[in-house]
Amino acid sequence: MSRDNDQNAHPEKLPGGLQSIRSALSIKAVSAGVVATLFGCSGPALIVISAANAGKLSNGQTVAWLFAVYFLGGLISLIMALRYRQPITGAYSIPGAAIMSAALVAIPFSEAIGAFVMAGVIVLLLGASGLVGRVMRWLPMPIVMAMIAGALIRFGVGAVESIGAAPLIAGTSLLAFFLTSRFLKSVPPVLIAAVVGFVVAYASGSIQAGDVDIAMVAPQFTMPHFSFDAFMAISIPLAALVLGAENAQATGVLLAEGYRPPINAMAVISGIGGIVAGFLGGHNANIAGPMTAICASEQAGEERERRYGATLVNGVLFCAFGLFAGGAVPLIQALPKALIASIAGVAMIGVLLAALQQAFNKQVGYQVGAFVALVVAMSKLSLFGISSPFWALVAGIAVSALLRETTHAPIERRKETVATVEKHT
Repeated sequence: MSRDNDQNAHPEKLPGGLQSIRSALSIKAVSAGVVATLFGCSGPALIVISAANAGKLSNGQTVAWLFAVYFLGGLISLIMALRYRQPITGAYSIPGAAIMSAALVAIPFSEAIGAFVMAGVIVLLLGASGLVGRVMRWLPMPIVMAMIAGALIRFGVGAVESIGAAPLIAGTSLLAFFLTSRFLKSVPPVLIAAVVGFVVAYASGSIQAGDVDIAMVAPQFTMPHFSFDAFMAISIPLAALVLGAENAQATGVLLAEGYRPPINAMAVISGIGGIVAGFLGGHNANIAGPMTAICASEQAGEERERRYGATLVNGVLFCAFGLFAGGAVPLIQALPKALIASIAGVAMIGVLLAALQQAFNKQVGYQVGAFVALVVAMSKLSLFGISSPFWALVAGIAVSALLRETTHAPIERRKETVATVEKHT
């Protein structure tokens, strides 16, 4: 499937079969998988629906789009989690869905579908060539970690802002999380926070039917047409988002948590997912940064080698959401946005701490470049249809090269770091 060394992709060798899978499905893993699903099936689903409305798609075409990205995204989670025993989680590019809102105004949907397929082909070829792995091996890890922290910090900020939007719901949810972390070590704090927040939201009458109006209709598939304009406007930016934002975020998160991600295989399956999703009417299905971050965090369990259970749960629920998208979207949207934001924010704490610690480790260096990458990733910068995480890497590396920043670690430590990074790819 790729040039990755599959053996190196495993943090530990685990016993195969159903027994190992059963042990991975701990309460914490299940709760983290549910949180990732709530995050991925709430606001992001509305972005897809908004893009579909901008393109004046029929209900059947909209349902087909949702089916493609969620069902295939869930299938990617199941394949990668079972193959590599890592929380490599699939979904789709949320920024990619956002740029479709503008693109579909001027480009016919049939041509957009052709562009979706071509974007998948680009990602597949780059992954199969091994180029993605070589690029990731070359990138300075502090700058990659700073990009991860900057891209994910918005979830922490969103948790804080949720208190202003719904003080009672978000406040009690966050308080439940920290009290559980302090006094009930054996209980997943994210799960308790979600339950408490839901109970408070229900008691206060904040759970209402969503405004999304999609009937339970069969998916309507559209034949792709290929055009140069759609290729330039959609295929290239979408491929850049998948590799430069989603896969890069997921890779950085996994590295920060101590895994050895199969980088080229992640690109290959993202390419295959993009091609298949395109033919079904969806903009892509690939490895997802935010969902991987939630499933790879400590909230999914203390044992790293068992956290892939969260990805399995997320994969099953994503597949189910894709199959029943027409009726599931209004149900998800009945939950208060503040509740989802607060839970997603606290689920990111462990990943953010690990990324920041590795980004600004004085023994490694690249301090200024890492800072530039951090603030660029935190911004809403978008150039040529490509969002800030990609430009964070570009800016961080450019500044480090301009300042001639190098590692301050001893030669022996530098060699050890290089050898470790090489194992990742």
